[in-house]
Amino acid sequence: MAIADRQNRSSERKLFSLCPFWQTSSTTNNSTSSSSTQNLNHNGMAVTAKRPKTVSSVARSLLPPRRRLRLDPSNYLYFPYEPGTQVRSAIRLKNTSKSHVAFKFQTTAPKSCFMRPPGGILAPGESIIATVFKFVERPENNEVQVDLKSKVKFKIMSLKVTAGMDYLPELFDEQRDQVTVERILRVVFLDVERPSPALEKLRRQLAEAEAALEARKKPPPDTGPRVVGEGLVIDEWKERREKYLARQQVEAVDST
Repeated sequence: MAIADRQNRSSERKLFSLCPFWQTSSTTNNSTSSSSTQNLNHNGMAVTAKRPKTVSSVARSLLPPRRRLRLDPSNYLYFPYEPGTQVRSAIRLKNTSKSHVAFKFQTTAPKSCFMRPPGGILAPGESIIATVFKFVERPENNEVQVDLKSKVKFKIMSLKVTAGMDYLPELFDEQRDQVTVERILRVVFLDVERPSPALEKLRRQLAEAEAALEARKKPPPDTGPRVVGEGLVIDEWKERREKYLARQQVEAVDST
């Protein structure tokens, strides 16, 4: 009997050595069962392990917000250097997003600078040329200023809004978490006695801004019926018919 038991054990060992994947599967099952046991708390309830944040989600949170406006010029506001006078600059804003966008100007020198318009709403693909006004102070002791840069800065912010909404500056305070700082622009003065491409471009943009302002001042064309007084509507076809009937009556009197 002892010899038979030894032979059976040796045969089993040979069988396991010939089929090692049985051992692997059994080990895997044991580890799986142990891991499943570790996922059970002391009450016997299953505990779901939380997945850590992926690298893509973390990287997405660190990325800067997507810009909604395209600015021209993109980094600077150019002004003609004329000390003691109020000068103008111009910048084009275009909505490059697929939604309506509200924009707003801010400056570090509100006493000497202002914008026209200070803010507004642009439809998708719509653009506008804004005019910026600034008073240029005279240098001390009438010294010639070599550095034509200024410490004044302008900030342009944007906010996604729904179509048909009226512009209100308070929107940027109420939805502060959704406001995007599009750009912080620095002021650069241009020597008017030295022609340059930047000076020529500034003059073209100022001319376009003035033409756009004059176009906005004109009343829209009257395509509907004319209104006379309060609540009195005169239909053009009715007016023509009345003139026609009056002319027929005159011709009838003349014929008699």
